[in-house]
Amino acid sequence: MEHDHQEWDRIVQEATTRAAARQEQLVEQLGDDVQYDWDLEQATITWSRAGQAFRTARLTLIGTVSLAESTWLWSWANDSLPPASVGDMPKVRQYGEAHGYPVLPWPSFNNHPGLVKEARVVSAAVLDATALWTDQSGDVVLHFLLHDLTGS
Repeated sequence: MEHDHQEWDRIVQEATTRAAARQEQLVEQLGDDVQYDWDLEQATITWSRAGQAFRTARLTLIGTVSLAESTWLWSWANDSLPPASVGDMPKVRQYGEAHGYPVLPWPSFNNHPGLVKEARVVSAAVLDATALWTDQSGDVVLHFLLHDLTGS
């Protein structure tokens, strides 16, 4: 299937607009001085303030960037991850395959900030995520989707 660059650009722009509004809302809800703890086995994240948990969400790991190797790896292509953390990410790959969009069905690619951003926002749109989250562990940057926020 031929890749339609204009259609891809439109999908990315719509997903970016959608994600920006949701991110703004999350930042406003979390406020300042927030701590967090995520768990890949349970596929959850908990935010706390002064040691008191006040909000939780279900996590889906979109993918990871290896800073040492300068590569992106989709969670659906990473057999070492707990299944709960991968969630419905295979649907993002299938969406890319069905529409002939590159990046989405490639198991990995060179770390290019523009491509990673596109992968993140389109994943959020395809899986109707509440927001996005990023964290770093050693030389690995983890990119998450957030779903089902609870608490106040």
